[in-house]
Amino acid sequence: MIDFKIKVVDKLEELKLDISREEIISLIEIPPESSMGDYAFPVFKFAKTFKKAPNLIAEELAGKLTKGEFFSNIVNTGPYINFFVNNELLTKEVLEGVLNNKKFGSKNIGLGKTAIVEFSSTNIAKPFHIGHLRSTVIGNSINNILKYQDYNTVAINYIGDYGTQFGMMISAYKKWGSKEIIDRDPINGLLDLYVRYNKEAKENEVLMDEARYWFDRLEKKDKEALELWQWFKDISLKEFNRVYELLGVKFDNYNGEAYHSQFMGEVIKELEEKNLLKESEGAIIVDLEKYDLPPVLIKKSNGSSTYITRDIATAIYRKKTYDFYKNNYVVASQQRLHFQQLVAVLKEMGYEWADDCVHVSFGMVSMKDGAMKTREGKVIFLEEVLNQAISKTNEIIENRNPDLENKEKVAKEIGVGAIIFQDLFNNRIKDYVFDWDQVLNFDGETGPYVQYANARASSILNKVNFQVEENVDYTLLKEEEEIAIIKILDNFSNVLENAANKLEPSFVTRYSVELAKAFNRFYNSCPISSAEENLKSARLLLTYATKVVLTTSLNLLGIAAPEKM
Repeated sequence: MIDFKIKVVDKLEELKLDISREEIISLIEIPPESSMGDYAFPVFKFAKTFKKAPNLIAEELAGKLTKGEFFSNIVNTGPYINFFVNNELLTKEVLEGVLNNKKFGSKNIGLGKTAIVEFSSTNIAKPFHIGHLRSTVIGNSINNILKYQDYNTVAINYIGDYGTQFGMMISAYKKWGSKEIIDRDPINGLLDLYVRYNKEAKENEVLMDEARYWFDRLEKKDKEALELWQWFKDISLKEFNRVYELLGVKFDNYNGEAYHSQFMGEVIKELEEKNLLKESEGAIIVDLEKYDLPPVLIKKSNGSSTYITRDIATAIYRKKTYDFYKNNYVVASQQRLHFQQLVAVLKEMGYEWADDCVHVSFGMVSMKDGAMKTREGKVIFLEEVLNQAISKTNEIIENRNPDLENKEKVAKEIGVGAIIFQDLFNNRIKDYVFDWDQVLNFDGETGPYVQYANARASSILNKVNFQVEENVDYTLLKEEEEIAIIKILDNFSNVLENAANKLEPSFVTRYSVELAKAFNRFYNSCPISSAEENLKSARLLLTYATKVVLTTSLNLLGIAAPEKM
């Protein structure tokens, strides 16, 4: 496809302005209103050279440029040279691009590169609660976006299945546990044990000593400890997989802390050989003072390993195994220090790829009635939230369209999609409050709104049994609402490139709302079925292109695109 921004650069180079092509690109802007053109070039920096007011410079330079085939007009507006794209050529390029490209919008920037995306990372023997939603859906969307750009992606669920907390769980089960109760209701049963142990440990310090004792036995492959740990893990993953199935999330592997603990010995040996280890109050640390960071605890005074030791081992293992271009950790912003320390230790070890380990941080989700505290049992199960969304959607469907086919399937797609969409709508680093009133709104900037626009486009196409025709007259698409859609479709590749480079799904979410709004304006202003035959064909093709990009956008977010609603 033609990159009209590059054509603007080509035109500006004709002026021989004594600045580099790269600088020209960096200066080009998108005007705030379409009436001011499609691209604008400010001339303020040339005031000293030309010794004129910027508006006079822009007028002089614009007068030297000819429109050529790519532009319908080139004029100055104040201190800017404004470029108006040739809309007939743009329309042809965009619509044929959708028709001829199975991955419309992809710039294939990931070819030959492997990107690891670690996300969700639930802890076994604990509930899969609403707090895990963010990492799960942000990571899944990033994985989808990178894959669409032809990265070789590896989706990893780095499950929390190691550490002192499992010593606590083993000790708690041996004291108060019942296999019958756990089998009947695994996560609630394990949560009750976890909450009770934490509560009683506040009054009885011996319990924490017992927890550390059992974790030490687990690290030493004690048969009883291993069997209990494996049981907790198996029943937890079985519960978690129901939620992943609801969300449509899949992983390439579940290699978590326990799996990578086998490589810790090699890491500690390497740190030792490189003279990076120091003793501090009986524990072993790596000093990171030169990075203005606190020291990293590698081994506790009782000889137990630590979380970051496993993370160091994991990073090295992943580089050896996948030779990754980027190793992305989709983890909450509270862990910022941890990942700064991880990268710093890898640098101290001499690994040039240390900075390719990227912390993809995000803000927290909270409920209107306050924060969650797993240790106190104050949690909201994600599965319950998803099922509630499906139930609420079912009620809406019964009221609005009771004869809809496959109501249960559609209710699931809309309800789950609504929750994912709300989570991904704002910049990932922002905190947000989960709000039922907003989630299932069919009229606001929500998932159901975008899904409905997509379903409306599908309905239009299905009614006429749409087939792609040859020789469609693109010049007939000249209404303001039609050109607005074309320009939004043309911007899809830039949106996807930015989303991939900045690991930011909200770019796609907001884009899909913008496209849905533009399509609804087009639908209300430009008749399709009653239009003259050639115009009808052109508008159907525009509807088809819109549907393709809306469906693609929703799927990249991890959301289904139902044909009927």
